[in-house]
Amino acid sequence: MSNNIRASVAKSTEKFVKVKGIVTTRLTIVGALSHLGLNRALDDLTDLAKRTFLIELVSSELDPKSGEEKEPLKDFAHWIGQQGDQVSHECEFKVPEDFGEIGAVLVENQHHKEMFLKDTVFNGFPYGPLHINCESWVHSKFNNRDKRIFFSNKSYLPSETPVGLQKLREIELARLRGDGQGERNQYERIYDYDLARTVLGGHDHPYPRRCRTGRHQPKKVRDKFAWLKDEEFSRQTLAGLNPCSIQLVKDWPLKSELDPEIYAPQDSLITTELVERQIRGIMTVQETTKWRQALLDVFTPSRCNATSCWLWKLAKAHVTSHDSGYHQLYSHWLRTHCATEPYIIAANRQLSGMHPIYRLLFPHFRYTMEINALARQKLINAAGIIESAFSPGKYSIEMSSAIYGKEWRFDQEALPADLIRRGLAVEDPTADHGLKLIIEDYPNANDGLVLYDALKEWVSFYVNHYYPKSEDVESDTELQAWWKEVRTKGHEDKKDEPWWPVLKNQDDLIGILTTIIWVTSGQHAAVNFGQYHYAGYVPNRPTIARTNIPVEDPTDEEFKSFLTRPESTLLDCFPTQVQATTVMAVLDVLSNHSPDEEYIGGELEPAWAEDPQIKAAFERFQGDLKKLEGIIDGRNADFNLKNRAGAGVVPYELLKPYSEHGVTGMGVPNSISI
Repeated sequence: MSNNIRASVAKSTEKFVKVKGIVTTRLTIVGALSHLGLNRALDDLTDLAKRTFLIELVSSELDPKSGEEKEPLKDFAHWIGQQGDQVSHECEFKVPEDFGEIGAVLVENQHHKEMFLKDTVFNGFPYGPLHINCESWVHSKFNNRDKRIFFSNKSYLPSETPVGLQKLREIELARLRGDGQGERNQYERIYDYDLARTVLGGHDHPYPRRCRTGRHQPKKVRDKFAWLKDEEFSRQTLAGLNPCSIQLVKDWPLKSELDPEIYAPQDSLITTELVERQIRGIMTVQETTKWRQALLDVFTPSRCNATSCWLWKLAKAHVTSHDSGYHQLYSHWLRTHCATEPYIIAANRQLSGMHPIYRLLFPHFRYTMEINALARQKLINAAGIIESAFSPGKYSIEMSSAIYGKEWRFDQEALPADLIRRGLAVEDPTADHGLKLIIEDYPNANDGLVLYDALKEWVSFYVNHYYPKSEDVESDTELQAWWKEVRTKGHEDKKDEPWWPVLKNQDDLIGILTTIIWVTSGQHAAVNFGQYHYAGYVPNRPTIARTNIPVEDPTDEEFKSFLTRPESTLLDCFPTQVQATTVMAVLDVLSNHSPDEEYIGGELEPAWAEDPQIKAAFERFQGDLKKLEGIIDGRNADFNLKNRAGAGVVPYELLKPYSEHGVTGMGVPNSISI
């Protein structure tokens, strides 16, 4: 019998399974507006020819005869219908029974424009439907001939990768890393490192790296006069827009660290006698320092006459405006947006899409790269909104670099470590969360620790599920490469710091991942979504102080004007109308939840649904978050907690997990998405 006849007989006896696939895309406004003219007509013809996508099914197994990857099964997917913004395309395959489990799908977009691929579902397999989550843009084949790779929802450590997918896993990571050359095109998916400005980076101006492009370079305050009150001024340091910069005074007397040759003398004008006069004999400064007792009451200057009262108001305006700059540049931009970008770049370069840790982190990286790019164009750019309307002015980025170099440490970005660093908590195994707060009525810390513990419990189960032994963590080449690149490339200017956590066992990994997820979710929510509530009313939180306090080198005319019309002096200190309205408009946008916001613990990722144990753990996590909602409501109704409840007090809801869309002052998204 000839070889041809044998092959024919073999083919005739080979058994197949008929599989039907549904490929779902999502229409977008941007895509529609950019898709006009001749290319639109050509793409319509492609749809008529029923060739919208080329779909290829990839086996997880090797060919037993050749020892090579099996030839993918191919078919074109064509348009079959539309419902709302969801468009369905259909394809069919005859899958040999010995083809093995489907491990990946290759997609080639036959249109001239990129399209957003939501998911693919294949029906007809004996083991049930195969659902592959995509949620990604797919470039046109006319821009890049490489097919997009989407792995199945099953997660695999590098050592567990099915043999039929090992080469594909390496190819995908190599594409994502790129070669570091040339200018990035819009359709490319390459993650590499660069600096936002040429002056940044290095010893003088350390800074986190950004993604390389290759291109050259409120619930309004209920009491409209609350901003005048000292109680509200102090309350907002614990329950306001920037609750993460207040620190305990540990050394007395206060002494500046600035160079006295350039600035003023280092000795502070806040003397022991002045402080004891203000606290009115409750205790001495030495007792306060020794026992670390927090002074919860705020006292105005004694014998407050009209002049000193107005000077006090101006002093508070100056403090608030400087804190606004610190909040926006460090607490908000650098600690959350900027510091997170290296984690995202390294994850996409070193962790395969099928890696379980990539799938854990993926929801927490949504939209962050895009929003950071927009911020560099409009907010923190030279002469942009921050430089033109906030106190640091043209020194804004230089200031954020200085604070990054002096203060930022990954090991202190977790909430418990941050509280301890600032002297506002001490370790106490008998206390809730293992910490005793120095200020008990500290809304941000109290709610944040509940959320942090829930996150840590969920992450702990996830990590121990995939890494039952410490050796599994150390031997995971992709994981180790990711963490090394975060330290040595993403935060290159701090690569030699001794405080970086090592990554040798499950506890190390749990700590690292919980910190990252906390920063992208709870930390960002706390410093972002209250911006319009507190700073939308400019007198409550001015972003710039345009004039000095009248007693600072005044002219006779200026001081006379202050005595005659002190309210005008205060208004002159505040931002201009142009500055104020610009900032108000920006803060309204930044405080807004979009209708498609994804909240912490909201949606079960398709990859997690594949594993019953992971699914059950996530559902427990969801239950913990629902409990947190109730805890926060209860605390806001407790009038003993004066920093979050009482007449005219805005309740502290920034860490309530869920929210409606819009400016709500609550809701913790998975990611830094605005």
